[in-house]
Amino acid sequence: MLLEINFTKFKEQLVIKQLSGKRKIFDPLRRKYLVLTPEEFVRQLFVLYLIEEKNYNKNLIKIEKTLQVNQLTKRCDILIYNKAFQPVCIVECKAPHIKISADTFRQIATYNMPLQVKTLIVSNGIQTYCSIIDHENSNFEFSPEIPSFEDLKTV
Repeated sequence: MLLEINFTKFKEQLVIKQLSGKRKIFDPLRRKYLVLTPEEFVRQLFVLYLIEEKNYNKNLIKIEKTLQVNQLTKRCDILIYNKAFQPVCIVECKAPHIKISADTFRQIATYNMPLQVKTLIVSNGIQTYCSIIDHENSNFEFSPEIPSFEDLKTV
């Protein structure tokens, strides 16, 4: 189920500067400037959406979290923890020109192998999907919305 989310209303909150000859964006969670790539732009807008619209705690959001999957080192774009600091949601961001595909879902499912979270979200800033995983029955369903931070506990 494709979700309609207006990320553009958060653009004014982004801090973008020209530094060392490159356009950079400030990441308030990592507290540093990063090269402004299309994917980073989507990631920063998505984080603002989670904090401002869905009441996620910025201290429980990790960006580019390193994971071990089958002896390989992977990095998921956004990993969200609950108040007990247990992972509860993974978000995979793509550049707007990258179409969300089955490969995108396979990628986020791979990241979820060691974590076993129930909520997986993929977005390119235009297309956004949220799926709720039922690990016991090896099934999933698409959610009509992204859960609020409080709802992540019961999803």
